[in-house]
Amino acid sequence: MKYLITGVTGGLGGGVLAQLSKHIPKSDYAASSSRPEAAKQFESSGTQFRLADYQNPKSLVKAFEDVENLFFVSANTYDNDARNRQHRNVIEAAKAAGVGHVYYTSLAWGGHSSDSEIDVQAAHYVCEAMLKESGITYTSVREGVYAEAFPLFLNYYPSSKVLRLPADGPVAYASRAELAEATANLMMQGGPKGENVLLTGPRAVTLADLVETINESTARDIVIDKMPFEHYVKASAANDVVGKPERWFESRVSWYKGVAKGDGKTVDPLMGELLGRVPKDGEQIVKELLSTDPGYTWHQNYAKRH
Repeated sequence: MKYLITGVTGGLGGGVLAQLSKHIPKSDYAASSSRPEAAKQFESSGTQFRLADYQNPKSLVKAFEDVENLFFVSANTYDNDARNRQHRNVIEAAKAAGVGHVYYTSLAWGGHSSDSEIDVQAAHYVCEAMLKESGITYTSVREGVYAEAFPLFLNYYPSSKVLRLPADGPVAYASRAELAEATANLMMQGGPKGENVLLTGPRAVTLADLVETINESTARDIVIDKMPFEHYVKASAANDVVGKPERWFESRVSWYKGVAKGDGKTVDPLMGELLGRVPKDGEQIVKELLSTDPGYTWHQNYAKRH
């Protein structure tokens, strides 16, 4: 099996699979998910499917048998300890199964350095260290920050009139679809071994820039209420449309601090080289989304973490 793609029911993994399918025969790739019910969706169209549950090492070793290139989507959990355990399971299974090359989906926070203190990035650094220590051949793809998730970053709803922000800074937002396309192209041409690569949008923009784009695209007049961190959590929870608790907003604090520090400002040309064109920037993506759907939302902005 030349390529096994995990996380195929998600946007990034599904996009990587779609791009591969345009260029290589179905006999050369397989879809993988922790959800056994997903098998029918892929097998009905002739795509091979393998069950890979990050919490079940035996299922991973079986799924990874004879795989040359593994696309390893990071675990879908907010619990970094659980995420680290699941990632170790995947790495150990890949080594046991003799996988040729692992492509791991990290994040672009911190750019080429490894000093970001954003909570979610810390777990990616741990996984990158595990990959290096394992001795397996790998490439860590530091995927750009999805511009599609702007409602999460701003705590934005279609009904929003005021957006409360404790900090701002430049971020080289990217399109999830273009990230998937570029990542698949990287896998097909062969990524650098034992290295981190960075995929970003072509320029960095601020949250204030995105709010201006929202207003221009929807003919609204949303205002930004800048406030200190000590007020942000309580004020945001007290006024949240869907009633997310203070703990949810506390989990966002490291994100804003990282943005203010410049953790998302690095622009790298690699994504454009892999696409063969200039990637879309954050403002372009937000404008396109709202022009197509003025009521656009993002699922994670509705998730209540207690």
